[in-house]
Amino acid sequence: DVQLVESGGGLVQPGGSLRLSCTSSGNDYSSGCMGWFRQAPGQEREWVASIRSVGSSKWYGDSVKGRFAISQDNAKRTVYLEMNDLRPEDTAMYYCAADSGLSGVLCYSRRYNYNDWGQGTQVTVS
Repeated sequence: DVQLVESGGGLVQPGGSLRLSCTSSGNDYSSGCMGWFRQAPGQEREWVASIRSVGSSKWYGDSVKGRFAISQDNAKRTVYLEMNDLRPEDTAMYYCAADSGLSGVLCYSRRYNYNDWGQGTQVTVS
């Protein structure tokens, strides 16, 4: 079974930092795409960031650019989201997503079509 398991969420004060992790099993994303999304209550799911595994190109949503950083450790089958200068509006459930069948610039242009999703980890900034 394909599994993406997120961890690292929690409660943090405004201006604080958190690092989310997402570890995969059951599929090899080392040549695919991985990303982070978030969803606040009553709002649509919002794309946060994506990374292309080969070449490590990265893309960010406007609301997090300059504050969040996505990275990947293929040996550990893990993607990270380093979140700095957190704001109350960053409060949401954060989801990891991945697709082994996409690559290159498709990691960005097809970011809403990733096949595999985790269950989410809650981030609360208050």
